[in-house]
Formats: sequence, C-alpha cells, structure tokens
Amino acid sequence: MQDEDLARFLANYRPPAGVADELMQGEGRLRPVWAEFIRRLAVEPPQALAQRFAAGNQYLGDAGVFFRQHTATGSTESGWPLSHIPVLISQEEWAGVSAGLVERADLLEQVMADLYGPANLVRDGKLPAELVAQNPEWLHQMVGLKPKSGHFLHHLAFEIGRSPDGSWFVLGDRTQAPSGAGFALENRMATTRMFSDFHPSANVERLAGFFRGFRDALNGLRENRDGRVAILTPGLHTDTYFEHAYIARYLGFMLLEGAELRTDGDRMSVQTTHGPVPVDVLWRRLDSRSTDPLEFDDASAIGTPGLAAALRAGQMTMVNALGSGVLESRAFMAFMPQIARHLLGKPLSIPNIATWWCGQPKERAYVRDNLERMLIGPAQSTRLPFDIDASTTLGGNLRENADQAVRAWIDRDGATLVGQEAVTLSTTPAMIDGTLAARPMVVRVFAARTPNGWTIMPGGYARIGRTSDPTALGMQSGGSVADVWIVSDKPVAPDTLTGDLDDGTFSRRLPALLPARAADNLFWLGRYAERAETVVRLLRAYHLRQSEYGGDKLLISEALESYLESFGVDTGEPVPVALMQLFDAACGCAGMVRDRFSPDGWMALTDLSKTAHDMASQVTAGNDAARAMSDLLRKIAGFHGLVHENMFRFDGWRFLTLGAAIERSGQMARLLSVFGEKTGPVGGYDLAVEVGDSVMTHRRRYSVATNRNTVIDLLALDGDNPRSLLFQVDRIKQAEERLSRGQVNRPLGDAARKILALRTALAVARPSNLTAARLDEIHQELIEISNAVSQQYFG
Repeated sequence: MQDEDLARFLANYRPPAGVADELMQGEGRLRPVWAEFIRRLAVEPPQALAQRFAAGNQYLGDAGVFFRQHTATGSTESGWPLSHIPVLISQEEWAGVSAGLVERADLLEQVMADLYGPANLVRDGKLPAELVAQNPEWLHQMVGLKPKSGHFLHHLAFEIGRSPDGSWFVLGDRTQAPSGAGFALENRMATTRMFSDFHPSANVERLAGFFRGFRDALNGLRENRDGRVAILTPGLHTDTYFEHAYIARYLGFMLLEGAELRTDGDRMSVQTTHGPVPVDVLWRRLDSRSTDPLEFDDASAIGTPGLAAALRAGQMTMVNALGSGVLESRAFMAFMPQIARHLLGKPLSIPNIATWWCGQPKERAYVRDNLERMLIGPAQSTRLPFDIDASTTLGGNLRENADQAVRAWIDRDGATLVGQEAVTLSTTPAMIDGTLAARPMVVRVFAARTPNGWTIMPGGYARIGRTSDPTALGMQSGGSVADVWIVSDKPVAPDTLTGDLDDGTFSRRLPALLPARAADNLFWLGRYAERAETVVRLLRAYHLRQSEYGGDKLLISEALESYLESFGVDTGEPVPVALMQLFDAACGCAGMVRDRFSPDGWMALTDLSKTAHDMASQVTAGNDAARAMSDLLRKIAGFHGLVHENMFRFDGWRFLTLGAAIERSGQMARLLSVFGEKTGPVGGYDLAVEVGDSVMTHRRRYSVATNRNTVIDLLALDGDNPRSLLFQVDRIKQAEERLSRGQVNRPLGDAARKILALRTALAVARPSNLTAARLDEIHQELIEISNAVSQQYFG
C-alpha cells in the first residue's frame, strides 16, 4: 500500500530533462536521504498535509515574519513566502560543500587583504587595475587600514547551485552585509512546527551551534566588559529589517541606526538612557558607502559621521570591514580561478560559474561582433539593443568557443540569467496547488568566523521558483523560500543557543542597556496608544448620543464635536482619518523597536490598526459607529493586556508605562476641565464618568447622581481608580524612580522634581480646589514633565 501511495504522490513530479534533481536520481529512483521523509508525506491525506502547512504559516504569522514587497507605488510588508517542503542534503555531501566554502572564504580574505594592502594581485597581472579602481565599492580611503580583529571578513554568504552532473558551483559571493541567516532560523522554526512528529528523530543537524559560535566570537572581540556588540541597521524600511531585529533579539545584541552612534574623540559610543556607552564591535547591515557621510557619500542620511576615523584609530571592529563589497562584483568571478591557482596553488574545490569579463575595448568588440552575428545575422545592419561594457560578464569561454557560449547565454530554457550569466539549476520538490512539482532552486549558505576558523551553517535557505521558469526565483517575482535540512546518518543531539547547561550552572546577565532612541519610541508608543483610546471612547460617546437622539442637536453633542476637533477629528467621518493616523503612529513607534517588543504585542497592535482601516469603508454614523468603537476598545484592551501583563519589567517597559501614564493623566485633566465644570454642557458629568470608564464604580461609591464633587473625586483624586489623575501620577512617579535608581546621593532631576510637586499637590487637594483653571495648569505641568523626561533620557 505504501508503494501505491508513493506512486500517487509522485505521479505529477516531472523534473525537466538535462538537469539534476534533488529528490530523484536517474531512472526515477528516490535519493536515499529523501526516502523516509517523502514516504511519510505520501501516506498522509491531502487535508492532513494542508493542516501541517497551515501550522507553519501560522507560526510565521504569529512571529510577525515578513519581507518588504516593492510595487510601482511604494512598498508594503508581505507575509513570509515559505515553501513547505524542505530541501534535504546528506551530511556526507554537505561536509564536502562546507570544506569547499571554507576554502573559498579563506581565499576571499586573502584577496581582501591584498586589495587594501600591497595590491600584489594587480601588480602581478592577476586582476585588472580598472576592475578594482572603477568599482564603486572599492574604498580608497580604507587602503592601508588593518582591521583591529586581524581579519577583514567575519560573516559571509554564498549562493550555490547544483550543476547537471550533480556537482556544486558558486553563483555569487556575499561579502558586503550578507542577509538571511535570521530568516534561515525562522524557516527552521516553521518546519519544525510542521513536522514536529518527524523532525526530532530525522537526524537533522541543528542551527543553534552556528549562531552560538558566532555570538561568542563577536563578544570575544570586545575590548572590555563595558564595550558592547551592536548590529547597525539602515532602519525600518529596509527589505530585511525584520531579520535585523530578530537576530538582535536572538543573540542579545543592540540594534542601532547610524544616528544613534556618535564619536567621542576616536571612540564610538551609543547614547543610552544612562549616558553614552562604548561600542566595540559593529556588525553592519548596510552598504559601506552609506556608513560615514564625511568620508564616502555625503548624501547618506543613515550613516555616522566619524565612523571611519574610529576604525582608523583602532577603537572598534567592523563586521565586515568597510569596502568588502568590492568582492561581490560579478566580474571578480572571472578571475577567481587564476587567483586560486596563484594564492592556493590549486583550483577551487567548488568552482564558480564560468564568466567572461569584457574589460578591454578589443574584448568588448569581440563579444559584440559574435553576439550580433548570432542574434541578428551577418546580412543585417541592425545593432544590438544593448551595449557591451566593462561590467558585462557572459557565461562560457568566448575565445575558445564563441558560438556555443553565445547560444548558451541566449538560451533560457532550463537556465537562469544571473546578471548576464547563464547557469542551469537543479530542481527540488515544492507543493504547488496541492501537487508535488519540481521547481528550480539555489541555496544560500552562511559562514561565520570563530577563534577556530570558519564555520559553515549546517543548512541555510533555498530560494524556490514559483514556476519552472528559473529566472523568477526572487520573492519579488513570486518565488518562495525553503528550509535546508542537513541529514546525518547518526542521531543528532538537541542543541540550544545557551549550549549544555546540564551541570546546573547559569549566569544571570545584568539588564541590557536601553538605547535612547528605543526608549523614545517606547515612550511615544505608550502615548499614541493611550491617545487613540481616548479618541475611541469620545467617539463612542458621541455616536451613542447621535443614535439615541437622532437629528436633534444636543449641547453635549456640540461640545463633543468641538472637543474632538482639538484632536483633528472630523465627526462627520464614522472612523476618522485622525484616529487611523494615531494607530499608524503607534505602529510606527513599535516597528522601530521590534527587537525589544513582543511579537504578540506587535501582532495585536497591527491588527488593531488594520481593523480601524477596514472599518473606515464599512461603518456608518450612529449606532453602527458606536459598536465599531466598542470593538476597537476591546482590541485596545487586548493590546494593553499583552504589553502590561506579559512584558518583562525592564527599562523599556517603564518608558512605555511612563508615556501611557502621562498621556492618560493629561487627557483626564483636559476632559475634566471641560466636562467636569458646573458651567459645562448639560450631561457633561455623565460623559466624563463614561469616558473615564467609571460608570459602575460611581454607582457603587456614591449614593447620589453625578455632580461636580463626585466626578472630580472619582476621576482626579481617587488613588484606587486606574483612570484617575492621582493613580496615574503615582504610576509616573514609580516608573521614573525605577529609571533613575542608579543616581544614588544625587539631587533630584528636573523630571523627578516636577513629578513630586504634582503628586504632593494632588495628594492634599480637594474637589473644590481643582477648578477648570487648575486642571488646565495640571495639564500643562504634565506636558512639562514629558519634556523633562525627554531631555533627561532621550537627549
């Protein structure tokens, strides 16, 4: 029966002729490394397989994994396109691949050291001078600078593919700021979730050891315990920002943008809420030319002035060294074989694709003439629709066999263009519309330098084509990404980032320092979320009254309209644009601190914003809008619950709490100054209690109808009411005291003095003291407290 199931499962699996296939050997036989896995899948009903794949999608959705999809009108965050069938490679075969890539990594290090040192490769004719000098990624400012660590390269990625004869080759070297290692880890988490019954016993090599080794290596490059390792990101709108945040959180490193770094003399530091802290190791995830506007690109808005000077002073290690992007040039691959023979004394174990560099005029003319002859014909006078310049690289050796090379280059059947290079890719299984199909793939493999030399990630991730067209592997083209399993023939022990702690030892690290930018964003996240809640409560009160009294204009409704205008809210819009902007602002702040914010909290917040946007085109005024606001309030409550019940009480949580408490108390002071006055509109007292979410409490606490004294007592002076001014000022005071707890025997800061003065005044106040004018003063005092907090901690 199993054979019948397998035959049914593979019925439509047809690898194209003339290419290698990862699943099948010749004559349609399964490769041994795949056999057990595929047989397990084959016996499952389609519905069970769909449930497995849904579990992986659910994990990625809950974790917030995304990539940035670019369109003609901009870019949006799109869900991670997981190809659910992993790529399986035997550990024996992978050992050979790893050894070949270690050899290549060592060679790239030697080339890098020569290009920024003695330049012997150019002097000896192994590299054309113009190939280096005209490359925008070769930074002459870095020539002669020896890295503090002793190495130029610490983290690399390689694009590799399998040729028709089954051997591996390199399609590209990623030496600038390789991305994807974090995505590989998330792919593994998703596939583990999908195949939880199979993966633990499948002898799949674990990834944690690779990350642990690199983390420890970077920590070992610090000059002293006070120095920090940080990841330098271009920011929220880069394609791979999620990975930057994920890796920073996973490895325990700071995630910084260029504007957060500054130079003190020749020392690089980051401004934290407790002052400047030195940065000893910077793992950059942006291009070299963008890092320092003083030395490279003066138009860069994401760099740090003085960064290159700090490197020259030997005060910091850069991973990878500035200028390493020069090695990514496709033209370099044309010279790697002879460089390998020159420096290593032998050919590379894993060759790269054959390329031809059209660097000299006579070579360009030769290539152009042959292309025109093949594409157009000798009788035609038409020229090529494109130019052949020094950056053009073509597959094959044109001088030995121009016709064959040109034909291979223009023949796209079973080949993919990499730049202008033609390669034939192997295929691997992918589930397409419920059917197993062969799709082209390339694998991205990662290498990390440790004190013991290069280590290769046991796996990586594969880019899979959506169709059989091998030119459309990228996610922007509809391609997907698969996990890569390296399968051993022996049991593989579980592994974690912490390693083996079975002896009972552990070390609790001191709380991480909080960069000022992150604290600022958390503070304003609290403020925006609380302000949005206030607007939602006011809108619900407004639409409830509109629904109850129809077209009759009440004074309280007119007062509400006027009050909402102060938030920029147009009450003629059931779900106002101004409200959606508040949700978007909150999401923007949370997005800037993804490395410090819980995935559940992020998902709750983005769902809240999406719900509001969806409602805008569906909700009508009156009772419908009131119900919609109630739905939003429940979602807001869910967000607050996730944040305040589950978030660790570190300084980031305190700034979030501080922002929320300042906003809530400030909004309550404003509300009471308008609707808590005897001269206010009829129904103002009831409105204030309703917006203050204290209707039931008022009924229990007071035996009379709402009046000014009861409303002010409950919403301003009751220390047990979480909506009251006094309660929130107590929260402000507690949060600020914990933030400044390290300032022993120092005078109170400006923020602390203002908070204490307000807290004391409220503690001794009576309802009669809190006039509208005094409430306006309190609102202004809270603004001053907010400014003092910003100046003390974020400046």
